[in-house]
Parts: sequence; C-alpha cells; structure tokens
Amino acid sequence: MRLENTGLEDLVIDLKPLDHLTAKHAFIRAGQWDYERVTYDYRMDSKEKNITYYIRIQGYAVEGDVDRGNAVIKLMTPLLGKHYYPHGVEYGEEEGFPENLVERANNLVSKVKSEIEQFNQ
Repeated sequence: MRLENTGLEDLVIDLKPLDHLTAKHAFIRAGQWDYERVTYDYRMDSKEKNITYYIRIQGYAVEGDVDRGNAVIKLMTPLLGKHYYPHGVEYGEEEGFPENLVERANNLVSKVKSEIEQFNQ
C-alpha cells in the first residue's frame, strides 16, 4: 500500500544524513542497495500468526554513488507491506491493512520526514 501525501516523496538528501536519520527511527538499510537505489525497512510485529508488516522508504541517487557513500538521494512514496511467512512481502491495497496500523505507519513516516526536511537540498 502506498502511503500517499506524506510529504516524504521527492525530498532530496545526502546519503549519510539519510542513513543516520532512518537508523535513528529503527529503519534498516542493511544490504538492500545498489549503485543507484536505497531501501529502508521498518518492521512492525503483528498479533496475527506468521504476519509481519513493514514500512518501506525507497530512494534513488540523483548524483553520486550509493556504494561510495557520496550519493544524493531523491525519496519516493513510502510503502506499507504485509509479510506472509514464508512467501514474502505484498504491498497491494487489497492486503487489508488495519486502520490503526496505517495511522501508526503515517505517524512514523511523518517523524522521519520532519527530520529529513532539515537536510533537504
């Protein structure tokens, strides 16, 4: 599910402060990158059996390289996904996300956005 109108989409920020700010809010980039793209995931546990939710923030380099750490990243619309063990994460609207979970996801993305805006280019 796309988390629309968060204000995060189209923000531009250097990779190093982006890594720091997302990690501060428990988003993990881990090895999920290539030379031009980054993906940060936040895990949200569920009481449902074998179900975990994820907030995903993605971006791509508008200059520099992610692997060199000198990239300038343009952020995209965040996503809310539902992980079905052992099959993977689905991001479709038809997944039926609980309203309180969507609200929690939007609040967290809003906090990240407000800090990123301080570094916005």
